[in-house]
Amino acid sequence: MPETSGFINGSDILLKVDGKAVGHCSTHTLTFNSETKDRAVKPAATATKGSGLWKGKGVTGLSISISAEGFRFYNETENGFEQLAPSWGKGQSVEIEAFKRGEDQKPYVKGNFIIASIEESSPATDDATYSLSLENDGEPEVYPGKAGSGVAAK
Repeated sequence: MPETSGFINGSDILLKVDGKAVGHCSTHTLTFNSETKDRAVKPAATATKGSGLWKGKGVTGLSISISAEGFRFYNETENGFEQLAPSWGKGQSVEIEAFKRGEDQKPYVKGNFIIASIEESSPATDDATYSLSLENDGEPEVYPGKAGSGVAAK
C-alpha cells in the first residue's frame, strides 16, 4: 500500500487504457490545457495613460492531453505497444483512467480519449521503447474541478 503522507512517488500514479494498466510504463504526463482569448477594452477617459495596456483573458476551450512512455516487453500482460497499436488503427476512442495506486483506485481523470500517436523506438544494443499520445474525445467523466467528480475544486 502506498504511503499516504509526504511526497507522492511517481510509481504510485498509474494510467489505464480500456481497463488495463499501461505496461512497463516508465513515465506518463497529463497536461490540462486552456484555450484562451485576449479581451482588451479602452480605458475610461478619466483613467491614466497606459491603464489599458493590461488585457483580460477568457477561456474558450478546455482539453486534456496525455503522453506515456514504456518499454517493449516480450511477455506483456498489460497494455504495451502490441496491445495499444491496434486501438490506434481502429481510429476509435479508448477509455482512460489516471489514478493513485491503492485499494480504492478512484480515478482523478476518466473519460474517452483518442490515441493521437503511438511511436516505437528500437535503438541498436539498447531497450526498445514506445511512446503514446492521447487527446480527450469530448468532456471526460472525471477531471479536476468538475462538479461531482470527486476531484476537489478550489
